[in-house]
Amino acid sequence: MGQNLGIEREIEIAAEAGYDGIEVWIRSIEAYLEAGGTLTDLKKKASDLGLSIENAIGFAQWIVDDNDTRSAALEQARREMDMLSALGCTRIAAPPAGATKIPGLSLDAAAERFRALCDIGSQNGVMPQLEIWGFSANLSKLSEVLYVASECGHPDTRILPDAYHLYKGGSDFDGLKLLSRNAVEIFHLNDYPSNPGREEIGDADRVYPGEGVAPLGQILEDLAGAHPTILSLELFNRSYWKDDPLAVAKRGLEAMKNAVPSSLN
Repeated sequence: MGQNLGIEREIEIAAEAGYDGIEVWIRSIEAYLEAGGTLTDLKKKASDLGLSIENAIGFAQWIVDDNDTRSAALEQARREMDMLSALGCTRIAAPPAGATKIPGLSLDAAAERFRALCDIGSQNGVMPQLEIWGFSANLSKLSEVLYVASECGHPDTRILPDAYHLYKGGSDFDGLKLLSRNAVEIFHLNDYPSNPGREEIGDADRVYPGEGVAPLGQILEDLAGAHPTILSLELFNRSYWKDDPLAVAKRGLEAMKNAVPSSLN
């Protein structure tokens, strides 16, 4: 993010580094379109390079209590899903954007709101992935996300866990053993150091898989019984922005492969 490469170069780097797919950001797609690019050309570029566009990161505030904000967010999500459908992408992250600072959000209300988001996704084949945000005052724990996902009542409900966010929110990693084979399609893989501690650690403290203290072997073994899971490297470490982006991508891919237990290879 800090290198501002643009989505075309990001796709090229992912392909050159040896990835099978890419997770894109909605704002990167929008910047590309504003500069005159087309969704048709972008889809072709990824396809020509052998990359699938597996998921997208957006921040529509579908979960908030304010009716007007939430209504606008659902329309935003609809537009974003339409773009992704044109790109052949079938997933979009659905974090609790807008509900991070004030606790007390009704989980039953969140479930109803997530159902509304999923209903939109069903119309164009781009399904929201309910994301855990460990720093949020709401949906910071695996248990909270599972409650919302189970109570929303949509048959295609999926959740999007993250090694760092599970730790940050205080979830026990053993909770992953409770997931069904269809619960997780995307997992954000990263690692975190022992210092700073849970209360002080932030997004920028994430490190390459295997360079921190996360029990990645256990995590990946527990996920292995689920639906075939896409591992997506997600790091916001600003020190990595100083390095060559292709070198970072290659190092990240190698670190992910090394993190997978030999029993799963």
